[in-house]
Amino acid sequence: MGFGSYDESEQENQEYDTDFDDDDGLDTEGDAHQGDVEFEFTASNDELLDRLKDIKEEEKQNT
Repeated sequence: MGFGSYDESEQENQEYDTDFDDDDGLDTEGDAHQGDVEFEFTASNDELLDRLKDIKEEEKQNT
């Protein structure tokens, strides 16, 4: 058999371990957040837009 060739009988005889235990995964609900988050912005929309413009200009200069 050359490189890249395969024996079709090998494809038919493959065994797969599909017995998954529930304990093997991550507990994604264990760290779930139960509460509120509040943000207080002290800058006006115009100030935030000006700052965004400054950031974009800095990025252009650095590239």
